[in-house]
Amino acid sequence: MGKPTGFLEFTRELPTKRSVEERVKDHHEFINRYSDEKLNQQSGRCMNCGIPFCHNGCPLGNVIPEFNDAVYNKEWKEAYNILVSTNNFPEFTGRICPAPCETACVLGINQPAITIEEIEKHIIEIAFDKGFVKPRKPNVRTGKKIAVVGSGPAGLAAAAQLNYAGHTVIVFERDDAPGGLLRYGIPDFKLEKWVIDRRINLLEEEGVIFKCNANVGVNISVNDLLREYQAIVLSGGSTVPRDLDIPGRKLKGVHFAMEFLKQQNKRNAGLTPTLSPGGEGVESNIYPEDILASKKNVVVIGGGDTGSDCVGTSNRHQAKSVTQFELLPLPPKERTEFMPWPSYPMTLKTSSSHEEGVKRNWAIATKEFIGDGNGNLKALRIVDLEWKFTGDDKPASFVEIENSEREIPCELALLAMGFLNPQYNGLLQQLDVELDQRNNVKADEKNYHTNINKVFAAGDIRRGQSLVVWAISEGRECARKVDEFLMGHSILESKDSSLLVSG
Repeated sequence: MGKPTGFLEFTRELPTKRSVEERVKDHHEFINRYSDEKLNQQSGRCMNCGIPFCHNGCPLGNVIPEFNDAVYNKEWKEAYNILVSTNNFPEFTGRICPAPCETACVLGINQPAITIEEIEKHIIEIAFDKGFVKPRKPNVRTGKKIAVVGSGPAGLAAAAQLNYAGHTVIVFERDDAPGGLLRYGIPDFKLEKWVIDRRINLLEEEGVIFKCNANVGVNISVNDLLREYQAIVLSGGSTVPRDLDIPGRKLKGVHFAMEFLKQQNKRNAGLTPTLSPGGEGVESNIYPEDILASKKNVVVIGGGDTGSDCVGTSNRHQAKSVTQFELLPLPPKERTEFMPWPSYPMTLKTSSSHEEGVKRNWAIATKEFIGDGNGNLKALRIVDLEWKFTGDDKPASFVEIENSEREIPCELALLAMGFLNPQYNGLLQQLDVELDQRNNVKADEKNYHTNINKVFAAGDIRRGQSLVVWAISEGRECARKVDEFLMGHSILESKDSSLLVSG
């Protein structure tokens, strides 16, 4: 415990940010670093609890009190070693994780929680600055070849772990650069792409091989992979978006959120805007038009992180107005009796993108996209909803509020209502892999094995749409099971065993 009275002396304090007026003029990250004094104070708030619930709140099982203590004492190499014992990519989670560890923090019972996510980011960036981060090369190669299909966080984590175990790992990515959703989904103002490139370069130095523009099941033969590799890890994302099938859906100006976000990431990289071939039936990854929010009334339909990203990107396009709809009612600002600590609370969350300007609306349904007569979107027909019980034997449901239907101007509608399942056409169809009831790849959480002998699955393709931190956790655990499958045992630690060793 760094400072026994730290939680009494200091309160939670986040790093400063560039002003809204300044940061909406570019797509760069805008959160500053702590000063040495502030970082010392924030890490000193950790109480080193007898039962650290933050471990359980973190899908990776990060050993949080120990690295907080090391940070407080400025033992940077020790802090780095503790952090990377459970997390391959703290530079990602330190920027874009919703920090379920913080909602499980014991101090959070009656005080603001420890700034775990920011401390994590500072540890890894200081480690890079000080030269602690070096390629982690295996001592011996096993002669086994493994194909990892998909280079998002689950695929990268699986590749890193399997390579460290001594296997030869080839990562197949259908886009033009590795990273998956990290590269072509999350805006640069949350995660600049040099951060990804830095890690990819390190993985290549360690021996991981990346093959881009390699769409398995399209221009890469599934049979070739089954024949040439001793194991295959499926780590693609949950890429089929939830649609809104209402009148006017085909109007110009109605788009899926990922079309919009990926195009901007491509522009930032100096590339021609393209669209991932993620949806069912999509044959080409070239989208015929630029999707821009400039001088338009933008409505983002969906209240999650993807919707928030659309808000921030629209403001950087200098949209005329930005509105965000959520089907559910306004959540409470604090925990209720139905969301007790240390469970993850469904409370009102205001992101940095919301701070930049947006009109947020809850309990709203969109009934129609209205055109201008020339095929262009000009307005939405919407209605207010009420969540109510309609009978003793019936569950609660949404009911439209009478006389609340109205039209609002809108030239760009962005559908950010989540994702249903992985794309089936191509790879999964040709493998004839078994799916679960939600159309995700069926693979038991204990062994990550599919119904096909040497094919495994991890991340969103298996568990459905989830968090980056869960994807990394699944990639790590899946890698251990693949190693056991190939070698009969594994040198890779499980999440539980790393807690026992380091805790």
